[in-house]
Amino acid sequence: MKCVILAAGEGKRMHPLTYTRPKVMLPIAGKPILEWNLRNARAAGLKDFIFVVSYKSEMVREYFGNGKKWNIKITYVNQGEPMGTAHAIGMVESFVNDCLVMCGDTIFGTNDIKKIKRKGNKIGLIKVENALEYGIVELIGKYVVKIYEKMDRPFTNVINAGIYHFNKDMFSYIRNTEKSARGEYEITDSINLFASKEKMEGVFLKDWRDVVYPWHLLDANEELLKKLKTKIQGTVEKNVTIKGPILVGKGTVIRSGSYIEGPVIIGDNSNIGPHCFLRPYTTIGNHCHIGNACEVKNSIVMDHSNVPHLNYVGDSVIGEHCNLGAGTTVANLRLDKNNIVVTLNGKKIDSKRRKLGTIIGDNVQTGINSTINVGTMIGNNVFIGLGALAKEEIRPDSKIL
Repeated sequence: MKCVILAAGEGKRMHPLTYTRPKVMLPIAGKPILEWNLRNARAAGLKDFIFVVSYKSEMVREYFGNGKKWNIKITYVNQGEPMGTAHAIGMVESFVNDCLVMCGDTIFGTNDIKKIKRKGNKIGLIKVENALEYGIVELIGKYVVKIYEKMDRPFTNVINAGIYHFNKDMFSYIRNTEKSARGEYEITDSINLFASKEKMEGVFLKDWRDVVYPWHLLDANEELLKKLKTKIQGTVEKNVTIKGPILVGKGTVIRSGSYIEGPVIIGDNSNIGPHCFLRPYTTIGNHCHIGNACEVKNSIVMDHSNVPHLNYVGDSVIGEHCNLGAGTTVANLRLDKNNIVVTLNGKKIDSKRRKLGTIIGDNVQTGINSTINVGTMIGNNVFIGLGALAKEEIRPDSKIL
């Protein structure tokens, strides 16, 4: 059986992080989302993969190559202009007979993948608290009657989880799928056509993690880090305090006086300390610098970024090649303790989080003693000047002085 992973989308709800990378390449617990799915699918016995790519596909191809590193085979199919999930899956018809299909930007557990790959046409289902953002699934017994896309008033909390087992027959329904109101060919419409004539079994999943907005990366990062086991490949100097599990990559140095409270991941060739404080559920990438008198808590710092002098970063995601000037501070809690409302792509969104710092795109520089307000979305290539206040949404290539 071949495993088809849909990895073509930009993920606009993940701005500002996806201005410079496809959503599937966003890192969680030290690995891209797509790699977590690849590893879990491989553990479920799948070794022949097809990646459907488009937006900034060179990043996916460069990272994963032909799959030899993971002892698997990867074939790439370029979707070109994104025209919906049914169109993307239809691109692989000539490559497959029986296949497992999954969305590359949602993490699926190994045992659930095993259940979906069993014989017969299947769709993964999950129950969620808030079903407004998802496709609602109507069932009779264990079989699908219909999928309803993003209902204003869902009649159930059972949703389409984004993983399927299709046999060759499904492709005839995909070919007969018409464009939706959004102007795309939707796989849910194809499934509705199929379910009106044949049986599509719904399978409830147990290990499922969706990441819709940038702050959901922090939730997924925390969940995966809870499974972390200590492994230190770098150098830990004297007078470093380590409590809880940590992973330290090759070439990384943790300097004297640093205090690390795991679970924490630190990548390769990074420079940590001296005298810094890394708090739980933090992931630091490769070639990073967390310096003197800095505190980082429950955050993701991507490759080649620096938090070097007298900085506080909490509940935040920092992109690649960023540098925080001395004294730059991130606020992560409103004074009234209410949920933090974010402005994203010009729209106000309740993050449902009481603590949320900032989401920073790539190549952002801040001047000394600058301040970043709660829930600030900062685009790539932004410069924030000495003593400046950054707040709300800052578009790419802006200057805040």
